[in-house]
Amino acid sequence: MPSYVVLLRAVNVGGRQLKMAQAREVLSGNGFEDVESHIQTGNFLLRSARRSDVAVEDEVARVLSDHAGFPIVAIARKPPELTALVKAVDGIPAPLGSRARYVTFLAKPPAATAARALEEWDVAGERAHVIGKDVLVDFAVSFHQAKLTGARIERVLGVEGTARNLSVVRKLAEKWGQ
Repeated sequence: MPSYVVLLRAVNVGGRQLKMAQAREVLSGNGFEDVESHIQTGNFLLRSARRSDVAVEDEVARVLSDHAGFPIVAIARKPPELTALVKAVDGIPAPLGSRARYVTFLAKPPAATAARALEEWDVAGERAHVIGKDVLVDFAVSFHQAKLTGARIERVLGVEGTARNLSVVRKLAEKWGQ
């Protein structure tokens, strides 16, 4: 049975509360096995008989949305994909003055023209690199002052996503990557 790392979008912010212990129980009670979570932002490792990322995303989103009472977007990756992503990110030097690096995990790869448009983003102190189904974002400005927000990335690419600080991505890759 394959393992998946599942990342939830916009939980435990803005009144959208989802307790991780309850989410683990709900997932375990709905056909997922060996469910683990990492911090309170909706990061899970689980095993599923489903054989595609999309099938896992759809079922996790359905089950947790029903439980929470609000729509939840779930993005799934296989554990080795996290390790490969961190390796790819490490091959992209941070620009001078970079204060923070984030990864936006996308539901699917963006169209090539959309990816180019995002990589051509031209705002001082903000830069994006599309890496398959993921986006590395470098900020030389405060994250809260940045114009390259998750919503803007989704609009430019036409794909839903969820962002994590690179330190969290590294921790997930160390903990769950293979």
